[in-house]
Amino acid sequence: MKTKLVSIVVSAYNEEGNLPELYKRLILNLKTCKNISYEIIFVNDGSSDSTLEVLKAIVLKDQNTKIVDLARNFGHEIAMTAGMDHSKGDAVLFMDADLQHPPEVVPQIIQKWQDGYGIVLTKILENHEKSWFRSILSDSFYRLINKLSDVEVPAQTPDFRLISREYIDVLKNMREDSRMFRGMLNWMGIYDFAEVEFVAPKRFSGETHYGLSKSFGLAINAILQFSIKPLRVSIIFSVLCALFAALFGLWTIYEHFIYDKPATGYATIICLIVFLFSLQFVILAIIGEYIGRIHIESKNRPLYFSRVIDHTKKDENKN
Repeated sequence: MKTKLVSIVVSAYNEEGNLPELYKRLILNLKTCKNISYEIIFVNDGSSDSTLEVLKAIVLKDQNTKIVDLARNFGHEIAMTAGMDHSKGDAVLFMDADLQHPPEVVPQIIQKWQDGYGIVLTKILENHEKSWFRSILSDSFYRLINKLSDVEVPAQTPDFRLISREYIDVLKNMREDSRMFRGMLNWMGIYDFAEVEFVAPKRFSGETHYGLSKSFGLAINAILQFSIKPLRVSIIFSVLCALFAALFGLWTIYEHFIYDKPATGYATIICLIVFLFSLQFVILAIIGEYIGRIHIESKNRPLYFSRVIDHTKKDENKN
């Protein structure tokens, strides 16, 4: 069987304590894979600790590794894009540097690809890092996305996945600023995929960098990037409120002329005004989010600015 190249893209942001252990275990498991060669692309996403120094030490001793050093923190999705752009493999395997994507699962993923699947997804059976509260939030997050988006994003399927070159070539042409790889893949459509289940352990070192605010931002991006359903929901609410206001007005006139009831109701009017104005502001905010994304995309700026560092110590700027 012909030897094929697999590119491993590892996104790292302030992961100095995890990288040596990750590299050691990843190499051990890659050596068990038959008929493949590999390159490991570490993407330093503007880390403020000694992540870059740790990566440079790894790269100096292993010519199959290189660093894509982003000039600042561009975010996880852009970091994966940068690694993908610099990959040369017949397939690209994405994983995080916190060891919650266990390197021991990598041989199973690669084997599925060698069996003929173009995309190999992973599914988390259990996450030892998540509390019950975050698990509930996560489930709610996916339910909300799949209700309001035209593209379904399966729950418990992280970015720990392998994508073959035919799909990578299409993804590289999708240069929108607001990105979500899971949604982009599902938007494309997948002909052939397999799934590998695993248990996500706790972080080996450090703390998670994905708090509630980032999760909320990801949810907003996922909904607005792939659908205009929020605008249609706004229209429905507007129509319902208009009908309610009209019926309320007719009922007030009916009571006044038929039952000779005085037309009071100051509190009711105030409540209706507050409700309708609040709804109006929500609708304007949704429209503003879409307009803001149009504004950002229309600038057509590069997604990132970076340099590439390999074992020769040469730097190459690329965006």
